[in-house]
Amino acid sequence: MSDEDLINLINAAYVVAAVLFIWGMAQLRRPSTARRGNQYAAVGMAIAVGATLFNPGIDGGSAFIWIAAGILSGAIIGAFLARTVEMTQMPEMVAVFNGFGGLASALVAGAELIRLNDLDADIDLDIVITIALSTAIGALTLSGSIVAAAKLHGTMNTNPILIPARNIVSLVVAAAVLAFGVLLIVDPDATVWYIALAAAALLLGYLVAIPIGGADMPVLVALFNSYSGLAAAAAGFVIGNDVLIITGALVGASGLILTSIMTRAMNRSVTNVMFGGFGQSGADVTSGDGEQRPYRSVNADDAGVMLAYANSAVFVVGYGLAVAQAQHDLRALADIMTNKGCDVKYGIHPVAGRMPGHMNVLLAEADVPYDQLYDIEEINRELENAEIAVVIGANDVVNPQARSNPGSPIYGMPIIDVDKAANVIVMKRSMASGFSGIDNDLFYLDQTSMLFGDAKKSLKSLVTEVEDLVKNG
Repeated sequence: MSDEDLINLINAAYVVAAVLFIWGMAQLRRPSTARRGNQYAAVGMAIAVGATLFNPGIDGGSAFIWIAAGILSGAIIGAFLARTVEMTQMPEMVAVFNGFGGLASALVAGAELIRLNDLDADIDLDIVITIALSTAIGALTLSGSIVAAAKLHGTMNTNPILIPARNIVSLVVAAAVLAFGVLLIVDPDATVWYIALAAAALLLGYLVAIPIGGADMPVLVALFNSYSGLAAAAAGFVIGNDVLIITGALVGASGLILTSIMTRAMNRSVTNVMFGGFGQSGADVTSGDGEQRPYRSVNADDAGVMLAYANSAVFVVGYGLAVAQAQHDLRALADIMTNKGCDVKYGIHPVAGRMPGHMNVLLAEADVPYDQLYDIEEINRELENAEIAVVIGANDVVNPQARSNPGSPIYGMPIIDVDKAANVIVMKRSMASGFSGIDNDLFYLDQTSMLFGDAKKSLKSLVTEVEDLVKNG
């Protein structure tokens, strides 16, 4: 078979892989088809990688050994992480993967630059421009994602880190990135400009990420996901790989769409997120005069009675559920209530948790029926008629201040209208505020009862109590 025929077959395989990628992403729109979509995309990636191995431009022997070593080591690490990483660590793992995607793109661009320089070939202008773009975006994504992962993991302060004149400093560094990029384009033979560009972009990524507080982490993760895709698409242009261009474009576009969804769900703009320095960590909250506002607390026995005799219930989940690893206990409680005839639903806010879709993944792990999952618009239509709403680990996304207090930083943010339910149970460890650092008016309403303690232990107690009450009539 001639090289031309082989390349045509490889490109045909790339088309099949691209179709599987697109179809797989389309299946991610619904929880019931998300697993299948992930499998389609995995098959597409296997086809793309396999087809690439037959590229006539790859010299046999040692090249195949290095490729095989990379595939094997990556598969082993991926399988290990998939089985060992806790659900609470999933957001930082996603952030790290975004960073590694950016790193890979920057290294591919650098390797191609070195290869072309070794050939003493004139590098086309479009190629050197994409090398500069892939390097800059990839390096920025790497450092920014590492900061995001460190904040999510708690190894770095989750509060916004506001250095003096941070916006001016960031603009200066951004100008340096642009200048080094131009110098690399003008003189691609001088690899020093590639190194300088990568270093400046790494610093810019760090400066972009450190002012972002914990409350804005879902937006930051989605944004860097988009950046990693853009870097990959640029790397695809650098080496002339169609499937890499398509894949990168898909990831970049989906990341931007997801970022838009996140910012709309917070009633914020991307600019406000990146430069606002909003999102403080929680602390005990008091009223303006320094006095603790009055609230009502209940024990598991009393809360169990409320749940056992409810005909309709809405569970609103947040990051606290993931921290406690209590999703299976919640499912057990919901099953008992469903079996006795209670209409059970789950409300999920787009920015609940620490990454986009975090709560959907968490509930899917517990095999919660897909038809019980409702997004914010759907569940808000149900809450006015709900006998009881149970908030587990969520805070800012159910805060009525978003509707009632024009002076609140979250004013205008769409929330789940838990306060419209007839009765509310809020499960928390304490009266501490959420990642935004804002007091939650929901806690002090007449129909609200606070159930303090670890969510897993509280849910286990509720399962026992409700089960006993249901059995005894």
